[in-house]
Amino acid sequence: MAIALTLQEYLTNNGIKYDLISHKPTSTTMASAEVAHIPGDQLAKSVVLEDDKGYVMVVLPTTHYVELDVISRQLNRDLDLANEDELADLFWDCDLGAIPPVGEPYGIEVFMDESLGSCADVYFESGDHKNLIHVKGKEFRELLHDAPHGQFSYHMHEGSF
Repeated sequence: MAIALTLQEYLTNNGIKYDLISHKPTSTTMASAEVAHIPGDQLAKSVVLEDDKGYVMVVLPTTHYVELDVISRQLNRDLDLANEDELADLFWDCDLGAIPPVGEPYGIEVFMDESLGSCADVYFESGDHKNLIHVKGKEFRELLHDAPHGQFSYHMHEGSF
């Protein structure tokens, strides 16, 4: 699989031009950035959270961590990380750990960390551990145009949490 079918249809239906960048298999987004020689701040990752109201996806750079307490407080919800079994069902056409940062085609509400708001180029998982999608930052923001923006993360080199 080079690109998840749901993602490919979504990109095509929205007229998003993209490049597929192949790299040797990796198990984390940070490793993908390293082997593909792209800045981690430009590689968007998705973190899926849940509570008794359902799922939400937070999209942030791979160099950042989600601040669960911050997003929970901002959304007035008691969010925690979704478990892998549930993710396998939700993202049926993706490898675990390679979930693209677009929730709309999967029926999941998305929140975008504002740290991605000014990137000229954005890369993200294609649905497997061997390929990344590259789009212009403007096109990425068009994909997530309905996603509320906020500061939901901290850079992994900042502070000690």
